[in-house]
Amino acid sequence: MLPQDIEAIAQTVIRRAEGAGLLIATAESCTGGLISGALTAIAGSSAVLDRGFVTYSNEAKVEMLGVPEEVLERFGAVSEPTARAMAEGAAARSRASITVSVTGIAGPGGGSPQKPVGLVHFAAHGPDGRTAHVEKRFGDIGRDAVRLESVRTALGLLLDAIPA
Repeated sequence: MLPQDIEAIAQTVIRRAEGAGLLIATAESCTGGLISGALTAIAGSSAVLDRGFVTYSNEAKVEMLGVPEEVLERFGAVSEPTARAMAEGAAARSRASITVSVTGIAGPGGGSPQKPVGLVHFAAHGPDGRTAHVEKRFGDIGRDAVRLESVRTALGLLLDAIPA
């Protein structure tokens, strides 16, 4: 069962995307499919959700989304360039006009001074061909909390990408 606020925003995303005749795809790393799961929990989601990519490993990001290896080597998986490449790769490898990506460090380990636990990068690619990026630093609030906050942020980015 979804938290009520996540369910509400997912419903709004589905309703608005359907009204605009747009398809959605997700490209997820640290959320492991939770964004797609939130969308598919809503009746009628099959009208707008084209597909979801769960690309937890760097190899999956390269193979499934076409993220350039040079981007991963130079900037790392948790970075703005990787988030942008993931969102754009999802658009290129799906029928979706709107995509959202998420890559981050949910914890409890894996952080560093430069990339602490709770750092998450998001990107949303819209029907206008533009890709927006958002960086969040949720802090070391616990793995589940980081992942849920990431779902909230990603759904908000999808809403923002749907033309009014």
